[in-house]
Amino acid sequence: MTTTRSSSLRRRSITRLGQGIAAATIVTLAMTACASGDSDAGSEDSGSFGEASIQLSWIKNTEFMGEFMADKNGYFEEAGFDSVELVPGPSAVEPVVISGEADLGIGNAISTGTVIASEGAPIKIIGATYQKNPFTILSLKSVGNIATVDDIKGKTIGVQASNLNLWEAFLKVNDIDESEVTMLPVEYDPTPLFNGEVDGWFAYLTNESLDAELSGLEPVNLPLADNGLPFVAETFTASDEAIEGDREKLKALLIAEIKGWTDAINDPEAAAAYTVDTYGADLSLTIEKENLQASIQATDLVVSAETEENGLFTISESMQEESIATLAAAGIDLTADQLFDMSLLAEIYEENPELIAYAK
Repeated sequence: MTTTRSSSLRRRSITRLGQGIAAATIVTLAMTACASGDSDAGSEDSGSFGEASIQLSWIKNTEFMGEFMADKNGYFEEAGFDSVELVPGPSAVEPVVISGEADLGIGNAISTGTVIASEGAPIKIIGATYQKNPFTILSLKSVGNIATVDDIKGKTIGVQASNLNLWEAFLKVNDIDESEVTMLPVEYDPTPLFNGEVDGWFAYLTNESLDAELSGLEPVNLPLADNGLPFVAETFTASDEAIEGDREKLKALLIAEIKGWTDAINDPEAAAAYTVDTYGADLSLTIEKENLQASIQATDLVVSAETEENGLFTISESMQEESIATLAAAGIDLTADQLFDMSLLAEIYEENPELIAYAK
């Protein structure tokens, strides 16, 4: 069975967020009340931020190669941390960020936007690794061959329950009536597509599409980001409380992340090899797939004309609005100010302009 990036992560993030957010909010309020008396006596005064943690949304594969390179090359220590724990998923990152169990969570705009809109969660996206989301309608050249929006008409597409809102938004923005395509409820293993039982599959460019390529099946992708649903992903989520009271700590984490991703972008093969040999040593990762994912991230998902101008992780106002429009199409209504806070990255690049030039 193929392990899919779009499987248990999204399943858990949708079905368990409600109760997790409610419980985490109560914990946060209690922690805030208890800790208010010593907030000024933190580790920042002693020249060290102490320990920190970052909640990953998925397993320790090349998706987080920038984090791994930041750790390997000592950038977290250089930024003032005694240690930074990279906590593997699959996990919904929002509850652990709200509760203070993690200083940062790496998620996506859809998940975080849903929690903010439905629960009033006190969190914000403060940056994004992926400027382009990796969702795609995957088909095979010999089965489906869906290369354009028009090609999808008359086809049968396998869609997971957790992706139904995005699927419906995709149809809406592309003026496709539900009667023009057959949606088949599926689980997450794409074997039915590989066996020719369906024409297309709701998938990730960095996962199921690579599995098809490595199996010699000639994948054909219809990326959502290029077909009406652009939004940022691999987003850094922090609590409003931390943005207000622990700005320097969050900025230090982001600086180390920028340096780590700079190294990963400039040598993706080395980052993939380190991931396979070290962080993913017990996960049966293959260097072939991790190299492909690292290359796609370094050339297409993480970098853009806007990051070249403004620096890694920045989200321009136009990209914010595009993300908000995608959320609206998926039935999630909120404003850019409710979802994004770019002030920390603005301060970082104003104070460290040399970090903008990540391409070497």
